[in-house]
Amino acid sequence: MKKQPKRLATSVALAIGVTLAGSSAFAQSVDTARIDAGGQNDWLTYHGSYKSYHYSPLAQINPSNVANLGVAWIHIPGRSTRGLQSMPLVADGVLYYTGSYSRVFALNGATGEVIWSYFPELDDALIARQTHSPYNRGVAIGEGKVYVGTMDGRLIALDMKSGKLLWDTKLIDSQKLTVGFTGAPLYAKGTVVIGAQGGEWPGRGPIFGVDPTTGKKKWEFLTVAGTDDATKTWGNDSWRTGGGGGWMPGTYDSETGTIWWGTANPAPLYDWSGGDYKTQGARPGDNLYTSSVIGLDVDTGKLKFYHQELPHDAWDFDSAVGEFVMLDRDGQKLVVHPNKSGYIFVYDRSANVKNVWRITENSNFVKNIDPKTGELIGRRDFAAGKVSEPLCPHISGGVSFNAGSYNPKTGLYYKLGQEWCMTLEVLKTTPVVAPQAQLNIGADFKIAPPPSGEIYGHLDARDPVTGAKKWEVRFPEPPLASVLSTGGNLVFVPDSRGTIHAYDAESGTELWNHSDGTGHQGGIVSYAVNGKQYIAVTAGFGGMASDDYAPTFGGVYKSMPRDDGALIVYSLK
Repeated sequence: MKKQPKRLATSVALAIGVTLAGSSAFAQSVDTARIDAGGQNDWLTYHGSYKSYHYSPLAQINPSNVANLGVAWIHIPGRSTRGLQSMPLVADGVLYYTGSYSRVFALNGATGEVIWSYFPELDDALIARQTHSPYNRGVAIGEGKVYVGTMDGRLIALDMKSGKLLWDTKLIDSQKLTVGFTGAPLYAKGTVVIGAQGGEWPGRGPIFGVDPTTGKKKWEFLTVAGTDDATKTWGNDSWRTGGGGGWMPGTYDSETGTIWWGTANPAPLYDWSGGDYKTQGARPGDNLYTSSVIGLDVDTGKLKFYHQELPHDAWDFDSAVGEFVMLDRDGQKLVVHPNKSGYIFVYDRSANVKNVWRITENSNFVKNIDPKTGELIGRRDFAAGKVSEPLCPHISGGVSFNAGSYNPKTGLYYKLGQEWCMTLEVLKTTPVVAPQAQLNIGADFKIAPPPSGEIYGHLDARDPVTGAKKWEVRFPEPPLASVLSTGGNLVFVPDSRGTIHAYDAESGTELWNHSDGTGHQGGIVSYAVNGKQYIAVTAGFGGMASDDYAPTFGGVYKSMPRDDGALIVYSLK
């Protein structure tokens, strides 16, 4: 492993900023207390802080001047196979983000100048055999280090100042299990936490806690049959090929020392048990702890609590969405968690259900979910063969991994919903586990319009606890990127066609837009350097969900590049 020279990354500075001196660019340490508090000028973890608001309090850019927003600088990471999905982080004026193949960049947040870059040496032959490769969704920072996972099963720590490799720990035998890491890690209280990708492969969905100083594994929690009680929920020893990866970063509750994490679907993804799923099919039983929200002790990795949102998930509407919005409401400490099904779960701080509401119109995998208990009502389970009625939503989800945003000033939760369905044929499959585990979906499927008409996406402004809607903006195709709201009363949405939009946070009125030239499926953040506010967004199409856009929607998607990407940073002119 070696650090690559700066010349391997291309940075285009389109405006003059303030150069960061080496001594001042890394002025403060990033620790648990600082992340917990959140930063006025920074973006210190995947959702900004442990509260997971995905919100910036910065207000320099606001409705009165957003029309003057223009490109400040652009960075081209290179080799952006299947586009960019990274969420940038910013600390003390330095922006950190990843490209495909876990390439890591540290950039001057004002000018885009490359401070350092690091390209890990990877097992390219292995990665070429992996269905979900080679994208990466970001890094974690803490204790003077930048942490990144790799598709071949490693967690790497780099020095924040120099990019020097500090340790490189192999956590997964990816040659045997195929899976690695695509999601960002989470740093909290002297532990780096990361979950394996995917729920469609044989495996047990490990989540790891790693010592940030030494790189040694502190603990490992198996999301598939991770306890004796959970093992009993997998009939016929089906836990041996179970799935369940926690592929997106969760968050940390500092008051209780608890890591909140979401887990993926079991394998095979689609089961042929029909209504007898408790005793029949490929994986009889509820399949704990897949498609669940779990609470782990940050020091030991021991399970503290859980709620299985979808017992025996037969639809791939898993709970691995890493969004856990921590709210204080009417004397209650609540957690808001979206599920891929389009249902939004509201919990107390021990994962007891307080409410469940739905953001999508088109949903028929169940008739409803009980808002008081979280129990599934009128579930659809499939036998082998063609399913007569399309399944809604589509496998990509009523919501996906892209983050919504909670604005504490407006009290509104801004979240994208996706209205699409799919035709489905369930197949009986035999798990392939040797010499290398193979993808095990258990169905053929194709995107389809919902019964209500055309496929579309929508941005909703809602009460996060009750789900009451204040306003909605519709998009002709489902947007796949994250949402940002700010203290300047703005909501930013990067859409799939390649346009970034700014809306009034109170009314939903569009105030500004700009084309980035290619579709968005990654992160968006805001930060400030020397008193100037910036908006940073990743652009670059071509992932698991966006692969369907060209054949389904045609138009601009037919000519949209699939293997390039850029980080585009805006500021006021």
